[in-house]
Amino acid sequence: MTTTERVPRPAARILLVDGRGRVLLLRFTPADRPPLWCTPGGAVDPGESYAEAARRELWEEVGLDRDCGPEVAQRTAEFLTFEGVEVIADERYFRLDIDAHEVRAGALTALEQQLLDGWRWFAAEELAVLEEAYFPADLATLLEETRPGY
Repeated sequence: MTTTERVPRPAARILLVDGRGRVLLLRFTPADRPPLWCTPGGAVDPGESYAEAARRELWEEVGLDRDCGPEVAQRTAEFLTFEGVEVIADERYFRLDIDAHEVRAGALTALEQQLLDGWRWFAAEELAVLEEAYFPADLATLLEETRPGY
């Protein structure tokens, strides 16, 4: 499938960073590819802003109902969704720094319930030695560039 045939997918992603400087990643185990880790977030629903989607996704996947602050980065990514759709995603990133949070999903979709296999807080140096794929691939750089006071 060529880029022009990919379905556009606006998405909001959250860089959730705890008081120890670690980022939260969710681990998914789809049947059609190796396990992967990614930041909380997902597709923007019709009529929803990126910021509204970020807040909704944070609640659904992490159980935290908070405004995610201003958009801090934008990436374009081409990939196959868990539903099997080839997309070109316009991903907008929001950074939320918190002291701590006990992750408890608020409202996972049926597919997320099936594929979500856990979560973990990662320090930047742990990403460098992680043996499974994580997204975005430049996460350590993105965290540094969006660090308050950078």
